[in-house]
Amino acid sequence: MVSVSRETSTQTRTRLRTVIANSEIVVFDGAWSFVETPMDQPPHLDERVLAVVRDDECWSALRPDDGSDGDRERFGLLSFHFPPGLDNSGFVGWLATELKERLGTGLFVVCGSNSDRGGIYDYWGCPLDLLDDVVGVIRELADPSASPS
Repeated sequence: MVSVSRETSTQTRTRLRTVIANSEIVVFDGAWSFVETPMDQPPHLDERVLAVVRDDECWSALRPDDGSDGDRERFGLLSFHFPPGLDNSGFVGWLATELKERLGTGLFVVCGSNSDRGGIYDYWGCPLDLLDDVVGVIRELADPSASPS
C-alpha cells in the first residue's frame, strides 16, 4: 500500500528505522548482473532470473553473473520484504540517500509485489566490492539501540 504522510524529517527517519528493523532482509551470495537481449529475443525465464525490464530497444534480465562477460558490471544484491501494516513510503529515497552519504555509492532498486508477504518488496544492487559495507549500514540503521546519525 502506498501511503501519504506529512511528517518532519526526524519523524520520517524514526518511522523508516522501525520499518527496516522489522523487514525481512536477505543478502544474496555471489555476483549479479544484467544480461541484455534484443527486443525480438526476450530472456528465458527461470528460477535464477530475479527481474526483467525493458526499454524500447532491449530486454534486461537480472540474474547471477556467470563470469562469461568480463565487461559486464557486477553487483552485490540484497532484498527487503516489508512487514504488513507498516508505512514504508519514502524508504527507497531515504536508504539510498543514507548509503550515498555514508559510502559514496549509487545503487539500483527493482521492486515487485507479493500480497501474501506484505505487498511491495525491493531488490537492491550495489557495487559488488561494497556489499559488506552496505550491509553494515543497514544493520546499524535496523538496530534500535544505535543512536540516530
